[in-house]
Amino acid sequence: MHISNTKNAARRFAIIAALLIIQVVLSPLTLAAQQELTVESTVTDTACLDTIPWPQSMQMRLDSIIGNAGMLNTSQMGFMVYDLTADSVLYTRDHRQTLRPASTMKLITAITALDKLGSSYEYSTRLCYTGEVVPSTNYECDSTSLLTGDVYCIGGMDPMISRDDLAAFARSLREMGIDTICGSIYADRSMKEEDPYGEGWCWDDDNAILSPLVYERKDNMLQNLVKALAAEGICVNGSVGEAKACPRGARTVSELKRPLKEVLLPMLKNSNNLYAESMFYQIGLTGGRPATAKKAKAVEEAVLKKAGLGDAIHRFADGSGLSLYNYVSAEIEVAFLRYAYSNNSIFEALYPALPIAAVDGTISKRMADTPAAGNVHAKTGTLSGVSSLAGYLTAPNGHLLCFAIINTGVMKGIYAKNLQDSLCAAMCK
Repeated sequence: MHISNTKNAARRFAIIAALLIIQVVLSPLTLAAQQELTVESTVTDTACLDTIPWPQSMQMRLDSIIGNAGMLNTSQMGFMVYDLTADSVLYTRDHRQTLRPASTMKLITAITALDKLGSSYEYSTRLCYTGEVVPSTNYECDSTSLLTGDVYCIGGMDPMISRDDLAAFARSLREMGIDTICGSIYADRSMKEEDPYGEGWCWDDDNAILSPLVYERKDNMLQNLVKALAAEGICVNGSVGEAKACPRGARTVSELKRPLKEVLLPMLKNSNNLYAESMFYQIGLTGGRPATAKKAKAVEEAVLKKAGLGDAIHRFADGSGLSLYNYVSAEIEVAFLRYAYSNNSIFEALYPALPIAAVDGTISKRMADTPAAGNVHAKTGTLSGVSSLAGYLTAPNGHLLCFAIINTGVMKGIYAKNLQDSLCAAMCK
């Protein structure tokens, strides 16, 4: 009897599926072998699926990998894959479980900032002064020009302030002829709320100080500015570092502007927590001074609503993912990634800033010699007991996919990373 090609394909599909089920049920790996799953073994084990049309073969590969992952006997995983080209869900597993995202929270911060502020937004740090510059009448000192007033350093929480930037501030005063400041140098920290740490941060972590005048992760910009002033031959007669808002009418000596896109790249590629928190408070600043975490979270909530998941159960706590109080789902992260893709101005800034598998950033040594190498553009997340990965990849059929994987309750992070890498390789094959 003649059997059509369609029926043959269906029969082959059923046979292979049955063989996979038998393999999983009757011949399971030992728990140790399951935990030590490698990318190479999972790709090889499912090579027979190459004869099945995509995406069915991809879905079966993912099922097989997850079924052989012994670490999931003692830990949780939320997983979702979305086909952006076809605008359809491809795969889910507990995608609505609320889990701690770790540093994949930075994706939510970055996408919100690009949506609300735009990539051309600039951080601003200013040096202002009151009083007048007058010739010295004191012949007992070497001074020739005095500033008979105070200097104010107005912080904008630029996390990339460097020694060269402070030297440029000092030169701007020297170019006015000033060699003595007969007053104080005040710290204007009015840009944000006073909390030096994020909500739910562990006290014993090596956390940066969340100050508008942060310098080298600490609130010591003015002390280093004084050193730069001394190098320019400028002395300060008054106090340094006392908090005081700059009065109206003060004149600007110099302003340092930093494009948001300069902060975005190391924030995502290197998973820099301070950079993420600085961006979080730039978002909060749109709600008025002082910027607060509450205002920043309200903006993130608005973007989540625009992404279509305003009613989803979650909790945003900070911008970096350090907080123990962050809870999101794989579905929420995918919603943000989908929203970014739907907005060219966001996607064009976000995509190049993501780490690339086996190429750079926090996944530079992952997924090498697999189909995922050079293909997966994704943000990692790592905390004690948490490992996550979320981003984009191109499928073999040319479709762009976005995905989110969140593993929690993980005692050995390498097991979760191996599982994530295996899943990514399967999606790229």
